[in-house]
Amino acid sequence: MSESPKKYHLDRTAFQARNASEQVNYGKEHQKLTWQERLRIHQYLNSIAYGYDLDNPPRMDKTFFQIKKRE
Repeated sequence: MSESPKKYHLDRTAFQARNASEQVNYGKEHQKLTWQERLRIHQYLNSIAYGYDLDNPPRMDKTFFQIKKRE
């Protein structure tokens, strides 16, 4: 993921209310993208929202979880 998708941006101040038919059209536009493109957009927007470098995402803290044997 060395390339940064410059054409995508996260505008935290923007909100647009849509009716049902407008929302369907919005969804259809994004369904035209491949799943790889949608994943790339998702990762980019997450990196902006949570403030981490896209090329160096934080690692999961595995010390928080435990494995227990069920009886």
